Amino acid sequence: MRVIVWRCWSPLPAYGASAVRSTPQWRALARLDGEKSLSARVRKKPPWRVLFFGTDEFAREALRALHAARENKEEDLIEKLEVVTVPSPSPKGLPVKRYAVQSQLPVYEWPDVGSGEYDVGVVASFGRLLSEALILKFPYGILNVHPSCLPRWRGPAPIIHTVLHGDTVTGVTIMQIRPKRFDVGPIVKQETVPVPPKSTAKELEAVLSRLGANMLISVLKNLPESLNSGKQQPTEGVTYAPKISAGTSCIKWEEQTSEQIFRLYRAIGNIIPLQTLWMDNTIKLLDVVEVNSSILAGPKLTGHNVIPGSLIYHKQSQTLLVCCKDGWIGVRSLMLKKTLTATDFYNGYLHPWYQKNSQAQLSQCRFQTLRLPTKQQQEKKTKNCCYATVH
Repeated sequence: MRVIVWRCWSPLPAYGASAVRSTPQWRALARLDGEKSLSARVRKKPPWRVLFFGTDEFAREALRALHAARENKEEDLIEKLEVVTVPSPSPKGLPVKRYAVQSQLPVYEWPDVGSGEYDVGVVASFGRLLSEALILKFPYGILNVHPSCLPRWRGPAPIIHTVLHGDTVTGVTIMQIRPKRFDVGPIVKQETVPVPPKSTAKELEAVLSRLGANMLISVLKNLPESLNSGKQQPTEGVTYAPKISAGTSCIKWEEQTSEQIFRLYRAIGNIIPLQTLWMDNTIKLLDVVEVNSSILAGPKLTGHNVIPGSLIYHKQSQTLLVCCKDGWIGVRSLMLKKTLTATDFYNGYLHPWYQKNSQAQLSQCRFQTLRLPTKQQQEKKTKNCCYATVH
C-alpha cells in the first residue's frame, strides 16, 4: 500500500529571484490507495466533473452556465454536474434546487454532498463554511463565485452593502475556498463593472450573476493555468458585508439623509420593507420615491417648524412627503394593517387626525423611528416567559 502525495505550488512571490517559495497554493492531497494512484485520478484537462454548491438567483445563473456547458457536447467542458443546496421552508425549494430539478440534475441537501468523484467544486451564494476534509476531496479544490471586488465586502451580503454604501464600482471575484473563514482565499480571476446609477440590489444582482457565470466558464476552460496564476488577496481595503437584520429596515429620520434612505430602499426594499412608527402603529413603506424639486419649493416644506418625520400629503402628485435629516422623501404606498396608497392613508388616517387636532402643530403628526428589541432583549424576554410562575 502506498501513500501518494500530489501538490501544486503557487507562483513565486515578488520578492526577487532568490526568494523562497511560498506556502503551497493547492493543499497536498494524500491518500492510501491499493489499486489506483491519485495521479491517475487527476485530470489534466477537460471535461471536468463538477459538484456545485448554491442557493439563490445569483447562484442559479452560474449553475445555468455550467449546465449549458455540459449540454454542449462540441465544447466538451463539463462531463458530470451535480448539485448541493440547503434545506428551505418553501415547498418549491430555493432557486438552485428548482433549476436542478427541472434540469434533471442530481441534487443533495446539505450536509449530504454525495459520494461521487469530482475534479473541482464550485460555490456561489452558499452561506456554509466548508471543511478542509471536504475541500481536499477535490483535486482542483473549490472555486467561489463572489459578487464583489474582494477584499471589499467579504461575507454573505456583498451586493446589498455595495448599494447601501453607494459604491460606484463593483465586480465579481472567482477565488479558491479556504477552510474555516469566508472569502479569504487566493483570487483566480476578478473583473470590475460600474454600478448603474440608482440601481437596486436585485438589478445589480442580475448584472453580476451574468458576469460571474461567464467568468466561471472562462476559468474552467483553463483551470490548471488559472489556479497557478492565482494571487493572494491584498491586506488593505478589507470590508465586511454581514447579513441584514430586520433592524436595518427601521428608518432613523433624525439621523439619515434622503440619499441614505433611498440607498437603503434600493438595497433591501425588495427583501424587507422599510419600517417606521406612526401613532404607536408599525408602518411599512412599500414604494419610496424621490421628490421633484418643484414640490420642494412649497411653503409648507420650508417652514421652520418642520422636523424629521413630519408628514405632508401632496395632492397633485398623490405622494406622502416625509421630512428626514436633510430634506424629503416621497412615499406612494405603504402598509398599515393592509396595503394603502398615499391617498388612502391621507383620507383614512392623516386627514381625520388633522380634523380632530386642528390646533396641533405639523410636527406633532409625524413618523418616528421604530426601535425593535435587540437580540439580547428578545432572548431575555423568551427566558422570562419560559420560567414564569403560573398562579
